[in-house]
Amino acid sequence: MKTIKLICCLFVFGIAFEAFAQETPVEKLSEVVIVATNYKYLNEVDNTESAINVRMLQHKLASFDLKNSDFYDDDYDEYIVSFYIPEGHILAAYDKDGKIIRTAERYKNIKTIPNVMKSIAATYPGWTISKNIYKVTYHTDNGSKMIYKFKLEKNGNTIRVKTDEIGNFL
Repeated sequence: MKTIKLICCLFVFGIAFEAFAQETPVEKLSEVVIVATNYKYLNEVDNTESAINVRMLQHKLASFDLKNSDFYDDDYDEYIVSFYIPEGHILAAYDKDGKIIRTAERYKNIKTIPNVMKSIAATYPGWTISKNIYKVTYHTDNGSKMIYKFKLEKNGNTIRVKTDEIGNFL
C-alpha cells in the first residue's frame, strides 16, 4: 500500500515539475494605433448626466468607421448616416476622411438631467412633465446647442417650455 502511494506521489510530482519546466514563447504583438477622429464632437455633446442610451448612441456615432463601411466611395466629399434607437435618432454628416461635420439629434421622453429638472421644479412647482424632447445640434465650426422641450400639465392646464442644458429658460 505504501509503495502505491509512493508511486502516485512521484508520478504527480513528475507531472508538476514538467509543467513548470515548459517555457512559453515570447510573441511580439503588432502595434495598435488608436485614432480619435471625432473627439471634438464627443467633447461638445458628451454629458455624463445624460441618459445612458443617448450617450451610447453618441459614442456609436463618434466611433463609426466610415472608410470601412459598405457604401464608402472615395469620389464623394460628404456622407449622411442615420443612427436610431427607440427613443430617438441622429442624422450625421461625415466628410470623406470620416470626421463628423454636423449632426442633428432628437430624443423623446428620455431622462432629464438634474440641473434642468431643478430649474423646472423651482419655476413651475406642482406641474408634472407629460412629454419631453431633447434636441442636440452640432457643427464643427459652431460647436453644439442642446435644447429641452417640455409639455407640463397641472389641473387640466397645459403649457410648453424650453430650456438649455443648464436649465435657463428660452
